[in-house]
Amino acid sequence: MMRIITGKARGVRLVTLEGEATRPTTERVKEAVFSMLQFDSENREVRDLFAGCGQLSLEALSRGAAHAVMVDKSREAVKIIKTNAAKARLDGLCDIYNCEYSDYIRKNRGKKFDLVFLDPPYALELCGRVMRELVEADMLKTGTVIVCETGNEDAFSGDEALAERFEVLKKVRYSHSYVTIVTPRRSED
Repeated sequence: MMRIITGKARGVRLVTLEGEATRPTTERVKEAVFSMLQFDSENREVRDLFAGCGQLSLEALSRGAAHAVMVDKSREAVKIIKTNAAKARLDGLCDIYNCEYSDYIRKNRGKKFDLVFLDPPYALELCGRVMRELVEADMLKTGTVIVCETGNEDAFSGDEALAERFEVLKKVRYSHSYVTIVTPRRSED
């Protein structure tokens, strides 16, 4: 059972996709993520590029985020996100897109945001690629926080040049999941 942990929608039970198509973030990992973020979600503009059932963005909204954009390529996932947003009475604070993350990035070049969740299917090892696309699309600003959930400890997928562009704020392992929280390094100019 997934639920919103705290905030204005505390206790709302969330619907999840049936089967193995998605792997929702466990409640333990979600609690840890928001504990690591402290109050970094308040008044923030959130993007979730692999939203699944929408639980990370909805948790952020419940904790005071200003607005969330949730993207998922699965029509079924998008239906569930809409259901969950309505159940939590947070649907007025979010935009939900049924498309590939890369299409969303391409169509929104230059739009910056404060907090991004990246929790793609572990086997695809996409976090590094997505971070590179966000950098190239000029969608990050000084202070943007990116939360990566991966199946291995290298959120940058071996891309050392990309890793040098970010400061790792925290990295923690939970069973088979790694949570890495990064922010763009300040430019030296």
